[in-house]
Amino acid sequence: MLSERVSQSAFDGSRLRVVLLLDLQDGAQQRFLTAYEHMRNQVAAVPGHLSDQLCQSIENPSQWLITSEWESAPPFLAWVNSEEHVETVRPLHDCVRDTRSLRFSILRETNGVHASATATRKAVGGLQPFPRVGDGVVRHALTFTVKPGSERTVAEILSGYTSPQAQVDDTTRLRRTTLFMHGNRVVRTLEVQGDLLAALRHVARQPEIRAVEEAINPYLVQDRDLDDPQSARLFFTRAALPAVHHLAPAGTPAEDVERHAILYPAKPGCGMALARLLAGQDEVAADLPGSHIDSSTVFQRDDIVVRLVDARGPLDSDPPAAVGALGPRKPAVLTKLLDTEALGIDSSSPDEKTMLRLLENAQMRLITDRRAL
Repeated sequence: MLSERVSQSAFDGSRLRVVLLLDLQDGAQQRFLTAYEHMRNQVAAVPGHLSDQLCQSIENPSQWLITSEWESAPPFLAWVNSEEHVETVRPLHDCVRDTRSLRFSILRETNGVHASATATRKAVGGLQPFPRVGDGVVRHALTFTVKPGSERTVAEILSGYTSPQAQVDDTTRLRRTTLFMHGNRVVRTLEVQGDLLAALRHVARQPEIRAVEEAINPYLVQDRDLDDPQSARLFFTRAALPAVHHLAPAGTPAEDVERHAILYPAKPGCGMALARLLAGQDEVAADLPGSHIDSSTVFQRDDIVVRLVDARGPLDSDPPAAVGALGPRKPAVLTKLLDTEALGIDSSSPDEKTMLRLLENAQMRLITDRRAL
């Protein structure tokens, strides 16, 4: 069945195909191959990994391709967002001029009539059951922390920048950038029509954005040097907060909505489970008549989960729905996965009053919300 909702999800259980396009530095082919040989057994041992292929263009020796297949998206995301991954791929960076990563759920597959029995054996993992309806928008977020005591200064810097030109090229356009803070944590969410990587590069080249990034450098917990490609790459790799679930009703989005963000610090090792719970709760909420939540996006990296919500009316009019804990048992499940101490709530009595306190303590402060004209 074809879903009429605009949605994307890492939690549908389908196998994942990852395609990494690489443009190597001149003369770096053998160095790259040697580095790949050293790392491929490490990748093969990652839970959820099924296979890898390394390919070289028959037309341009500098163009390489790595494809990998995974049981599903969650184990891949856990790996690619880990410090282990950062260290594993570090030797490849000096060989590469440019990269682009693409990720696809597998919907259908066809084996050749002459394929061997081994080649046609049933793979681990399922197929995506039906095509999703999209809106042509890529959603992504970045998060980082600033030094305690610098929050007000950083907020002023981040709210005072001049928006870059929205049109990136013929097919890519910046649609919306929203910044939130919670304590000393900054979250910047992006909506891009078209190519996310092209948009990120476009933004990074704008002098007004570079000035803001330089201005907040002294206040960052993680040091970075934007003039050093390796330092900048490492910072933004660690800052990436991918969208793992997005859901909006079919049809034209409501106009009378306000954007909110809720920070969910998870207990160690529980980030993916927490994101999955919130995704499922938003699926349930979308079917409820009169729901005041118009759309939601769940972002997750390690034990940091952020849920972006566009809602009609105040969130505290329905605290369980606002925090993603609908149903008699869901508040208890949610608090079991949360670092409740960090949020200052009592997990022993997960009632509606506790959900209201969770909402009050976890809701992020809006710094700026820029829409393209």
